[in-house]
Amino acid sequence: MTTYYSEEHEWISIEGDTGTVGITDYAQNALGDIVFVEVPEVGTTYGKGDEIAVVESVKAASEIYAPISGKVISVNDALEDEPALVNAEAETGGWFYKVTLSNADELKELMDSDGYKAFIAGLE
Repeated sequence: MTTYYSEEHEWISIEGDTGTVGITDYAQNALGDIVFVEVPEVGTTYGKGDEIAVVESVKAASEIYAPISGKVISVNDALEDEPALVNAEAETGGWFYKVTLSNADELKELMDSDGYKAFIAGLE
């Protein structure tokens, strides 16, 4: 499994032609205590960069953007009752949705782990 990162602080872990998407630990930390997560509907097709989900924290509401084009095949229903999972397990159990990739070439536009670490270091 390979994980890629966007400049908008989303991550996507790829296994075959399926990706699991969430926000990074850096993003959840910046947002603060998350109190609500709106995930996309299963079966919806999105393009790279489209608004796909919403996260509300005690500080603000933030849009989540699709790091890659594809069709939503599954969502993390646990976030409805326990949105704080995103704070506790941002890059594991706090995932938002799974997607079937429609254009794997878009992965080339994302960062690997080292690239993302360098990117966020430049923000601080």
